[in-house]
Amino acid sequence: MVARAPHRLRVPPALAALMRGLHPQIKRKLRGALEAIGADPGCGKPLREELDGLWSLRVGRFRVIYRVAAGRRIDLVAFGPRERIYEETLRLVAAGPGENGEN
Repeated sequence: MVARAPHRLRVPPALAALMRGLHPQIKRKLRGALEAIGADPGCGKPLREELDGLWSLRVGRFRVIYRVAAGRRIDLVAFGPRERIYEETLRLVAAGPGENGEN
């Protein structure tokens, strides 16, 4: 069996800056989660209703929100505490591209 190349992760600049400022322990867990998503985008949970088309992966009390795009690409959308990440993601999605540092 031939191993498939991992998916490419695209991280908006604002999200990358947020991640750089995280506590080292959280950063390690996040790095592991991003590797898991890159290897198997289906490892997360598909979101529903207004967030249909997005996926969520648990990282302790945090969630990584991402979109599986064409061409083996994963677009990271948001990262934050479970208590407010879904509302924040809904706001970002409603605002459209550019709100979270996307081009």
